[in-house]
Amino acid sequence: MDRVTRLAKEHGVALGAHPGYNDLQGFGRRVIAARHDELVNDIIYQVGALHEFGRRHGVALSHVKPHGALYMEIAKDEAFSRSFLEAINSIGRELIVFCMGSSKTYPIARQMGQPVAREFYADRDYDRSGSIVFTRQVERPSPEKLAEKCLRACAEGKVRTVEGDDIDIEFESICFHSDTPGALDVGTSIRARLTDAGIRIAPARDVLDHNNGGSR
Repeated sequence: MDRVTRLAKEHGVALGAHPGYNDLQGFGRRVIAARHDELVNDIIYQVGALHEFGRRHGVALSHVKPHGALYMEIAKDEAFSRSFLEAINSIGRELIVFCMGSSKTYPIARQMGQPVAREFYADRDYDRSGSIVFTRQVERPSPEKLAEKCLRACAEGKVRTVEGDDIDIEFESICFHSDTPGALDVGTSIRARLTDAGIRIAPARDVLDHNNGGSR
């Protein structure tokens, strides 16, 4: 966290916490059965740790996004989403929460007035519900195909599902995973394809301010 915080400051990158299950061996991609209050406390513990490293290096914490299986569990559980958002709201009303547009989290965050950014997943498949198809093993993708997928989502608001249908998709942010094989090539290809098409890439807070008429 110390190294990443210093790098974020050096390169002008927003600092965000990515709390997950206490599952180092499984990289946070296995569900751990626990009460919501225990898990929320663990989230706050992790967010608080990064916040203090940010203070050490003069970098403000910008956003929070649950990781892996925890992200998926919060997304589908209204009560869990509410507990999570109430906790985040209590420690940082300005913190942007990242989530899927199809999640239970998104409408609750909007109701609470918590800044929230919907994500589009470049390196994950979608099903008809608009949710990502969760997987722990990912093969090396084609950066060009993922870049085209992102361009279509930006330009047409559409994505092809695993069932072979096109569904509507709305989002403010594109996610790809650092442990996806060839992640650097994926990110480079996506950025190049979008900018070549005249799509401006901006910090999440600028995008949210624009979408909300500058209210946040």
